[in-house]
Amino acid sequence: MHLAIVGATGLVGQKLLEVLEESHFPYDRISFVASEASVGKLLFWKGKEHRVERAAEVLQEKPDVAIFSAGAATSLEWAPQFAGHGCYVIDNSSAWRMDPNCPLVVPEVNADALLPGAYIIANPNCSTIQMVVALDPIHRAYGLSRLVISTYQSFTGTGMKAVRQYEAERDGKVVPEPRAYVHPIFENCIPQCDVFLDNGYTKEEMKLVNETRKILGDPAMRITATAVRVPVHGGHSESINAELKSDFELEDIRSLLQSAPGVVVLDDPFSATYPTPLQSKNRNEVFVGRIRRDHSVERAINLWVTADNLRKGAATNAVQIAQLLRERSLVC
Repeated sequence: MHLAIVGATGLVGQKLLEVLEESHFPYDRISFVASEASVGKLLFWKGKEHRVERAAEVLQEKPDVAIFSAGAATSLEWAPQFAGHGCYVIDNSSAWRMDPNCPLVVPEVNADALLPGAYIIANPNCSTIQMVVALDPIHRAYGLSRLVISTYQSFTGTGMKAVRQYEAERDGKVVPEPRAYVHPIFENCIPQCDVFLDNGYTKEEMKLVNETRKILGDPAMRITATAVRVPVHGGHSESINAELKSDFELEDIRSLLQSAPGVVVLDDPFSATYPTPLQSKNRNEVFVGRIRRDHSVERAINLWVTADNLRKGAATNAVQIAQLLRERSLVC
């Protein structure tokens, strides 16, 4: 099996390499692709030096699986070309998520969406992934009618520009251009993730709406979101208010979450036991706590959800998809 990593030198690309090594993902050959500025550089991984190549070079070698973490523009240009050679592309960008011909996959939730011949597979937005992992068992048991979401998202989700801005502000240095954010991120919260759309919501907020509907298979689900960037180095957090279609017992909800794949429940508020983004850092699971009934409306609950946005929110989910491809003999 020939595996290609496109965007190998970026934040998610580097996290992908960590996850691949930890998971002992089996491959016979691996290729690393990055931007023109990195071509020819040596990337040291698993005790060996690997030369960073151009996408065109690796394309001619016809890899079996390519994991893309190089942005939407790169994916729009190169993913169809790799797919045209029979390569399964797992794309971390937003380029293909809402394409009706491309499955949008979170393995714990909708693994059945992976079908032979669907060569471009979209990895959902990081905030969407952790949310649907937590909500899917509840949705299956009771149905979800409405979601109100507030996110508290690490600046690492914006990439290296944001990391450089945060570190410069923290150290009292001049922020290098181009800036990731108009406002300071150090010791601040910014109620804007991505650009604003005509409806007054940001692209990030609408990703939560549209991707959740697609993954959970409910295009009519009522969802509203506010996404906030926070000065946290790793891990996204979400406050989720979920209105259910059926009556429930709170202990049944807690039991469902405790047995759900990929979920860790930390929920004893009286002993200060609840998830924080620091606890989720460098972990692959989704953490859920503050599970409580919303007494202001019928059949509603509140949840607090955290996860490492570079791992389960990107790299881990992509590797899990690649593992599914092997398990289903779609690649050898």
